[in-house]
Amino acid sequence: MKFKDYYAYYLTLHQNKWCRRLHIIGNVTTILFIMMACGIKYWLLLLIAPFIIYPFAWSGHFLFEKNKPAAWTNPLKAKLCDWKMMRGRIEW
Repeated sequence: MKFKDYYAYYLTLHQNKWCRRLHIIGNVTTILFIMMACGIKYWLLLLIAPFIIYPFAWSGHFLFEKNKPAAWTNPLKAKLCDWKMMRGRIEW
């Protein structure tokens, strides 16, 4: 599946604004975590950075969307779609 098609599918899993907002909170928290880990020069913390978003994003899926997160089937494409969705023209 091409990325454009996957992104269209991804958006169908993120129709609730609170789910999308939780994704933003998770992404921002991840960025802050990476900055903190680099600031204190504790590089091993960077290993868990990709997983910081999941409690936020998955709670949005379970509580508001009532569906399965896209990261369960294709984590890399789902992460790219997260960033595209954040900078897109979707109502947050």
